[in-house]
Amino acid sequence: QAEIDASCELIDFFRFNVQYMTDIYKQQPESLPGVWNRMEYRPLEGFVLAITPFNFTSICANLCAAPALMGNVVVWKPANSQIYSAHVIMQLFKDAGLPDGVINIVFASGPVIGDVVFKHPDFAGLHFTGSTGVFKNLWKTIANNIDNYKSYPRIVGETGGKDFIMAHKSADAKEVATSISRGAFEFQGQKCSAASRAYIPSNISEEVLRLVTADLASFKMGSPEDFSNFINAVIDEKSFDKIASFIDYTKTREDAKIICGGKYDKSVGYFIEPTVVVTTNPHFRTLCEEIFGPFMTIYVYNENEYEETLKLLDSTSEYALTGAIFSRDRYAINTATKLLENAAGNFYI
Repeated sequence: QAEIDASCELIDFFRFNVQYMTDIYKQQPESLPGVWNRMEYRPLEGFVLAITPFNFTSICANLCAAPALMGNVVVWKPANSQIYSAHVIMQLFKDAGLPDGVINIVFASGPVIGDVVFKHPDFAGLHFTGSTGVFKNLWKTIANNIDNYKSYPRIVGETGGKDFIMAHKSADAKEVATSISRGAFEFQGQKCSAASRAYIPSNISEEVLRLVTADLASFKMGSPEDFSNFINAVIDEKSFDKIASFIDYTKTREDAKIICGGKYDKSVGYFIEPTVVVTTNPHFRTLCEEIFGPFMTIYVYNENEYEETLKLLDSTSEYALTGAIFSRDRYAINTATKLLENAAGNFYI
């Protein structure tokens, strides 16, 4: 998977971005005889700040490379927990002939960089992937400094998710179970696209839970140096403590039960078992809040209350990044695509 992300997807980004740039330039207005109408794409008047996450090396490289490809100067602030891979990417850029001063990597904390960048009159754009809270604060900071800038900064960002799996009563239990165990726990759930909540109809819930439990029992946990380990440590202590707090909270509640995992240990590495919770509360905290770790919450609904559950799903969490529908009923699929049109940007059916 590291090869897919760090190498192959990054190659795709570079190759396709060049193609997209060429396609954009081909789109030119028509001209009358003796008249030349043309569209020019110019760099922004200033520099772009790229703030990148720890969890996708390819995205990190793309967030700083895409603006540079279009002629912009970039200041790149990688995540503090992604410094080495960011350094390797920078070396690749230099080896490929990137001139000094085009992409400028800065290893510093967010507040330190922000205090300089967002007060600078030449700040012209933000390219961001990270948490929703941080992005909101950055947006507010830029707004508060708008009078200082030469132009209006372009703000492009992708943030958190509380990604769902919605199963219809016609769904195949094994397919749903696999989507839970693989969709929720690859890379320890440390992806904004990782499945984090599931709505399972009562007619297949027992079989789904049995299959999920059996699948997770086969997952080995340990160092990523051993390729047979499916589960590795989470990224850092801050993340470990946050995820552990959700587990501790769940253990105190009567309306939720941990059916898999629930243990954690940071004596040697920040290891947390893949944890699956079943709740009877449709508004249980872990159905609503982003956890960003190996934690899945399942709500079992009455198999005959499909549309009601779709509406519940849509209103439970503020996030709307990705979601999946499992069904063999075309009417059920069409109903879901209509009722959930604002529930996910990436929709898997």
